[in-house]
Amino acid sequence: MHRVMLEGRGDLAEWRDAARGLAMAGVPPEEVEWVEKGADKQLFWEHDAAPPLAGSRQMTVPPVFIELAESVICHSDPARFGLLYRLLWRLQVDRRLLDVASDEDVSLARLMAKSVSRDAHKMTAFVRFKEIKAEAENGRRGFAAWFEPDHHIVARKAPFFQRRFADMDWIIATPKGSAAWDGQKLTVSTEPCIKPDLADETDELWRTYYASIFNPARLKVKAMQAEMPKKYWKNLPEASLIPGLVADAEAKVLDMAKRQATEPLPFHQRLQEAVARVPAAPQSLSGTLEALREEARHCMRCELYCHATQTVFGEGPADAQVMFVGEQPGDQEDLAGRPFVGPAGKLFDQVLSETGIERQALYITGAVKHFKYEPRGKRRIHQRPNLGEVKRCRWWLNLEIELIKPKLVVAMGATALFALTDSKMRLSDIRGSTIPLAEDRMLFVTVHPSYLLRIPDEDRKAEELTRFHADMTAVHQLMQSFS
Repeated sequence: MHRVMLEGRGDLAEWRDAARGLAMAGVPPEEVEWVEKGADKQLFWEHDAAPPLAGSRQMTVPPVFIELAESVICHSDPARFGLLYRLLWRLQVDRRLLDVASDEDVSLARLMAKSVSRDAHKMTAFVRFKEIKAEAENGRRGFAAWFEPDHHIVARKAPFFQRRFADMDWIIATPKGSAAWDGQKLTVSTEPCIKPDLADETDELWRTYYASIFNPARLKVKAMQAEMPKKYWKNLPEASLIPGLVADAEAKVLDMAKRQATEPLPFHQRLQEAVARVPAAPQSLSGTLEALREEARHCMRCELYCHATQTVFGEGPADAQVMFVGEQPGDQEDLAGRPFVGPAGKLFDQVLSETGIERQALYITGAVKHFKYEPRGKRRIHQRPNLGEVKRCRWWLNLEIELIKPKLVVAMGATALFALTDSKMRLSDIRGSTIPLAEDRMLFVTVHPSYLLRIPDEDRKAEELTRFHADMTAVHQLMQSFS
């Protein structure tokens, strides 16, 4: 058995030198015991980090392993050394090992790397500097911060703070080492630090600011605890305010409701004024598609109408043989008042054209007629309608089907499938299938084009686009059978 003792403070070179000697000498993983200095209990056992071995076996690894190892070596679990050595050993036989996500060693290494990355993010987010000296003769001020990381990430994140706070002198102390910057040199140490007594005059100012921006209506205690564990809170000046703010949240929400505005927001007024300037359209005959569209403009069957710009009704021939049903309008559809004109609509039009289907021959609509979204700054982020909203809007969809009487209805996505069948069948189980919807009407099931746009992996996106293309080809063949 070969025993290797390492400092284990996030230095990949330390492990690499030891692992290289062992691997070149042909020592298999099961014959190596890795020990982190300070964790060993054998009082009379001391030796070098890497035992002297001779060997000429060539060891090579793909670049992705180096990147992974740089993260894993920063983890605090002593088992990381043996894990990396097993991967190194196995990569000599299987060069594509790291592509096997289900492999136990690969999965564990990925989890360790993810934990290190998350810890590093927490450091950049929660380090708070306190001033420890006034402006010196060189015009620079001095600051200090205390942070308690889970892993050995100080050296990994020190350059970030150097770039961000290059105009001041600072030191970040942690139980796993420290980093300091004096305007000329970045110094990193692996020696554990003792928590200093830090406070400055801005603490009270920060507490005042935090209390003023705290929104009780958006309070999610579990999310706060998950994103910011207690060990982070205790080192922040606003920590003393959190219990009181959480306890008073419900009462403050009720008070906000009592004081809410009694008049609509300005943009609603501008919309109403714009609508008032539009000449009144001639009355459509009752029981026609135009009459139904006009009636839907004033729909208030659910609360979605309160936030959407307008109702986005279906469009297409009143005698169309094929009806496509999507989920709901998106941002661009909400502004234009027409279905499928945004990014998903452009992809939809492209595939229709490639498969020989004319959009002008189709009736295209949505299971829900108003845009549901969450505002984020100046953007409106799509939110999936809930089952209650889909059920309320089904009233309009059923009337559209009764008036148009299509021979084929194409459900694009799970929401459309539920609206048409009131069933929660898995879309993947029936995709590409033709199902009887009525005595003389069939239902064809496929995915929504927006699903294709959300796939991050380019290879998988291409594969799914090919499947969607095949679905539309099948729809085209069904359309030809109606002739």
